[in-house]
Amino acid sequence: MTHLSITRMFPRLFAIMAVLAGLLAGNLAHAQLRVEIAGVGANQIPIAIAAFGNESIAPQQVSAIIKADLQRSGYFRIIDTNAVLTENSQVDLADWKSRGADAVVVGSVQKLADGRFDVRYRLFDTVKAAQLSSLALAAPSQFLRVSAHKVADDIYEKLTGIPGIFATRIAYVSRNGREYHLEVADSDGQGMQVALRSNEPIISPAWSPDGTKVAYVSFENRKPVVYVQNLVTRQRSVAANYKGSNSAPAWSPDGSKLAVALSRGGLTQIYVVNTDGTGLRRLSNSSGIDTEPQFSADGQSIYFTSDRSGGPQIYRMSASGGDARRVTFNGNYNISPRISSDGKSLAYISRRDGKFQLYLLDLTNGQEQRLSDTVQDESPSFAPNGKYLLYATKSGGRGTLGVVSVDGRVKQTLTMQAGDIQEPTWGPFMK
Repeated sequence: MTHLSITRMFPRLFAIMAVLAGLLAGNLAHAQLRVEIAGVGANQIPIAIAAFGNESIAPQQVSAIIKADLQRSGYFRIIDTNAVLTENSQVDLADWKSRGADAVVVGSVQKLADGRFDVRYRLFDTVKAAQLSSLALAAPSQFLRVSAHKVADDIYEKLTGIPGIFATRIAYVSRNGREYHLEVADSDGQGMQVALRSNEPIISPAWSPDGTKVAYVSFENRKPVVYVQNLVTRQRSVAANYKGSNSAPAWSPDGSKLAVALSRGGLTQIYVVNTDGTGLRRLSNSSGIDTEPQFSADGQSIYFTSDRSGGPQIYRMSASGGDARRVTFNGNYNISPRISSDGKSLAYISRRDGKFQLYLLDLTNGQEQRLSDTVQDESPSFAPNGKYLLYATKSGGRGTLGVVSVDGRVKQTLTMQAGDIQEPTWGPFMK
């Protein structure tokens, strides 16, 4: 296989080659992501969210964060209200129902003696004339946004039956010339923190199942090496540093192992290794390139990209290795597999008519759907509730992040005022 054919097949492998040649460059913005929303869900729930009592004492307006979360989901229609209602207020549910609201949210914010902020809220169903939920959350000021996100998560779950993902986090890479940042932010792009700064490229970040660590590939040693970094202590260790390329880390569901793509034996193949770098074991053994492994949620299978059939397609094999079964058949170029938590859906990037776009395959019936309208998509990542996909794309010649619901109806764009962001990954539910 020629160098040219390899680079055309796998953009991730091509990125590695380009990095080694010193070809990557870009711009970094030290700013929060800006969210733009397009589209709505199939059946929007009309909901009134009153201003919380005493929330002006807090550094952020809690009710505004809750509104923004629910509106961003695409599945709620916010009923305008200028009312201030606390969790102790007498709420006229019949009146709110007459205004078109199926649900009403009320609450308050109090500052405790130890400096923390106590957020209390109640959720009412106007149709059933009943309270659906209530929460009381106390947190330091720096975690006030998290409290608001948790309230929004509770509302989302109580009204849809699906766990909310507003209190989860995302990670991505931003770049400026030869300076690269691995950044972690709230799901709405706020609260950004830099996990790693490097003068060499960083690619392929992947969250641990418990959300405390991120595995990634760094070129700081002038070659691709897989690291695992603890986001709490900032300590990190080498998980894979073998001859050739070490790339594409993916966590096992129990957090004990990483599936990686290594070229130590020549062509890139799939291996599994303990997170501390011990216990390396080869899983695939093909005459082509096998890369981009992903564990299924039950840990029994690994999905990966391979050119063994002549062009890049997605395959599935046992997590212990062995024979592989081809999964994608539409189109002649399908890469970057991501499997949903219920094992029923496969997201991937497909090149068709010269466009790299995000697709979703229903593994139960074989139906395929294109989810993106952009043409340079990569790095898809499921939200932990399986209802949204995060991916990287291009807008105005620079990297941005896109979010789309799995039914394709709700689309969001996360951008910076200036700069280039790429390689996104959506973190797990935090316990």
